[in-house]
Amino acid sequence: MDRYLVFGHPVRHSKSPFIHTLFARQTQQELEYGLAEPAVDEFAQALRTFFDQGGKGCNVTVPFKEQAFTLVDRLSPRAKRAGAVNTIKLTDDGVLLGDNTDGAGLVADLKSHGVTLADSRILLLGAGGAARGALAPLLAELPSELVIANRTHTKAQQLAAEFHDLGPVTAQAYEQLAVPFDLVINSTSASLQGELPPLAPALIHTDIAIYDMMYGASDTAFISWAKQHGARQTMDGLGMLVEQAAEAFTVWRGIRPGTKQVLRELKRNLGVI
Repeated sequence: MDRYLVFGHPVRHSKSPFIHTLFARQTQQELEYGLAEPAVDEFAQALRTFFDQGGKGCNVTVPFKEQAFTLVDRLSPRAKRAGAVNTIKLTDDGVLLGDNTDGAGLVADLKSHGVTLADSRILLLGAGGAARGALAPLLAELPSELVIANRTHTKAQQLAAEFHDLGPVTAQAYEQLAVPFDLVINSTSASLQGELPPLAPALIHTDIAIYDMMYGASDTAFISWAKQHGARQTMDGLGMLVEQAAEAFTVWRGIRPGTKQVLRELKRNLGVI
């Protein structure tokens, strides 16, 4: 039976085995999917051992995505742009192909919620790996403007300059943000600590769409804050998790699984519904 894993540290909380088991059942694919939690300095060896022992593919999560980028034989265009790898496939000719499905998962989830990206003004909070993975897929949807805001402004400027060839992307300091946005995406991990990006409440209006890449059994701190200030459409990253997994499954197996029922089952598993 074909074997797949998710590598992370920590990783025991991961919902990837749950999701991919449902995908396999739905598409009648025979595979098993497990967890691997090597020490931070033992990831490279663990990855090699997995594929030497017949592994077919894996997902890679924190803190190994940047390291995986350096360990594969070949990179997909979106992995090159992201500077990180979250999906690895052993090809038929024995090549380890590194891909990044995070941004595609984000865009798919936004569209499933009816969010219009074309000609929209998008504010992306954060300039780390999650933001980097999202930029190219977001710009491919042809927004009228994409603004990056980050606590360290120079990091946002560097990221905007790197992706400027793909579309209208700029960097602004938090205190400079003034013009209303159609969509705000929080790519920071602040919600995991119950913290908030320093965003002015005046930027929130009733027609804005709010997206937090983090998720939990209840609203994240950022979503709660946005609701308090009048946002009517708010979304967390649970759908992105399922959509990026579906993209990875497609890379591995060549068949696209449906996501709606799997997302419902995942919410039930987490006690969200």
